[in-house]
Amino acid sequence: MTLDAKIPAGPLAEKWSKHKFNLKLVNPANKRKYDVIVVGTGLAGGAAAASLAELGYNVKAFCFQDSPRRAHSIAAQGGINAAKNYQNDGDSVYRLFYDTIKGGDYRSREGNVYRLAEVSVNIIDQCVAQGVPFAREYGGLLDNRSFGGAQVSRTFYARGQTGQQLLLGAYSALNRQIHLGKVKMYTRTEMLDVVMVDGHAKGIVTRNLIDGKIETHTGHAVLLATGGYGNVFFLSTNAIGSNVTAAWRAHKRGAFFANPCYTQIHPTCIPVTGDHQSKLTLMSESLRNDGRVWAPKTVEIAKKLQTGELKANQVKEEDRDYFLERKYPSFGNLVPRDVASRNAKEMVDEHRGVGGSGIAVFLDFADAIHRLGRDAVSAKYGNLFDMYYQITNEDPYTQPMRIYPAVHYTMGGLWVDYNLMTNVPGLYALGECNFSDHGANRLGASALMQGLADGYFVIPYTLGDYLATIGPKPVDSKHPAFEQTKQDVMARINKLLSLKGTKTVVEYHRDLGHIMWEYCGMARTAEGLIKAKGLISALRADFWKNAIVVGENEEVNPALERAGRVADFLELGELMVDDALQRKESCGGHFRLESQTPEGEALRDDEHFAFVAAWEYQGDNQPEKLNKEMLDFEFVHLTQRSYK
Repeated sequence: MTLDAKIPAGPLAEKWSKHKFNLKLVNPANKRKYDVIVVGTGLAGGAAAASLAELGYNVKAFCFQDSPRRAHSIAAQGGINAAKNYQNDGDSVYRLFYDTIKGGDYRSREGNVYRLAEVSVNIIDQCVAQGVPFAREYGGLLDNRSFGGAQVSRTFYARGQTGQQLLLGAYSALNRQIHLGKVKMYTRTEMLDVVMVDGHAKGIVTRNLIDGKIETHTGHAVLLATGGYGNVFFLSTNAIGSNVTAAWRAHKRGAFFANPCYTQIHPTCIPVTGDHQSKLTLMSESLRNDGRVWAPKTVEIAKKLQTGELKANQVKEEDRDYFLERKYPSFGNLVPRDVASRNAKEMVDEHRGVGGSGIAVFLDFADAIHRLGRDAVSAKYGNLFDMYYQITNEDPYTQPMRIYPAVHYTMGGLWVDYNLMTNVPGLYALGECNFSDHGANRLGASALMQGLADGYFVIPYTLGDYLATIGPKPVDSKHPAFEQTKQDVMARINKLLSLKGTKTVVEYHRDLGHIMWEYCGMARTAEGLIKAKGLISALRADFWKNAIVVGENEEVNPALERAGRVADFLELGELMVDDALQRKESCGGHFRLESQTPEGEALRDDEHFAFVAAWEYQGDNQPEKLNKEMLDFEFVHLTQRSYK
């Protein structure tokens, strides 16, 4: 199948402006005749729901949390990128575009990425107008800091709570529309399927998480803004409830799933301490502005640190290896996440890791505290330092943090075109739910940028083009497809509830996570991926024979919720392995040990793999079909990434 990304022709800087002019419009009086479904109320979904309602559409918004405020966007810490050039340090829309293309290891579309950089400047103005309390300099101007993969300061931030503050801004806009009656909000409601009518998405099927009621909802279009699938690894920085179910249900109804093997491992997370953990905690990338990453130079010193015979502060300066500064002098500790993560793993693989487990490196603030003073460091990072202390009982003001990479974000997702529509007409994907902007590796502080760009500044334009084409005729809720899809959902629920084995769903999830981390994590090989494929297939078969799901449907039943999500993760895990196996190159977060430079960096194969892998569902227990969208680079010259 030929995939049409609908990238407009013409000069890069004019594509989006010309495209907006060429899109069909819905006049204001007709907008109120359309119903739009938005699933997910984080930054992308909340912004989209509020913006579309403001335009006059009737919006139905859904989230499985008890409030839109609890969307996982709230967990983002460090900041949001925008090409404002307030620091007068050489930033521009083109530089942000180039840094993002390069950071993604040349595996994203030029048109989409340039639009993201272009609208980034509007996001900050929008959020300031909403009252988002961005950090300011002494004179009152908005402050910036640096993030990985850039040599300019373009990241706007609200201490270490940027996601929370941005979400409160979107939430206030959403609440305004709820109050006006333009948004009908469904909380504690989980989407379990997409209703297809004559090849178009015309509604969804949901389960009320309080009483188990299964309902259908109609809409002229369905927008999915349900986040990423990092929890396929079990341990990640994602909220425990974060899942792939909405996107996976859409995939099984025909939407292509793109680049599922592109997963981001964040280099600065609090290390794993044991199987008792249900999630991991991120330490913001902003800490690498002032923190210095190091490991001991010798295995002997590392062993003394691991046993407690030696304290970190007792290690002499000449015995410390500031390995990022040594290997990448131009970027130092602010190299992109995939590069920093692989280097931390390299230290541990060389048995130079620290902490009781030996699976960590240090992030040290002694120099910053000496240079700036404790109060200044506290003003920047105080809440992050407090979080670290509460979890580890170690004071980062007086000793280095222990950090190690952990799963954080997924660049893969539902395939979408330039209008953010999947290959299924009427079905859109926004934010982390889609694949479109970050290639094989996302730069820090760009997730919030993409979510708000999609919700505030892209979908309000592009959705109207589709709606104007289909017309405002009401969707027939009595169409047989709605009842059939509802019956499909109920049959799946009953199948899950019939499982009365001896192994809990959480145990299966943990087992899957171990397989994914070991064979499809930071380093991958053909041999390991083939082994993982067999292990996951066997685990999935065992799940449907020996899992236990307690309780009933007509009640609050977290076991049933988790079972449905883990069943989807098991299927997704196999597809991720298939995708990683066919991509016989290294790029960004996808690192095949068979494809690396002599210096151990990711080695791309542009001749054979400069494409988006869009997987097409072929039926239960059938291999998926690979469709390729070739990536054309008209404005950027393909080259080996270097941050040295």
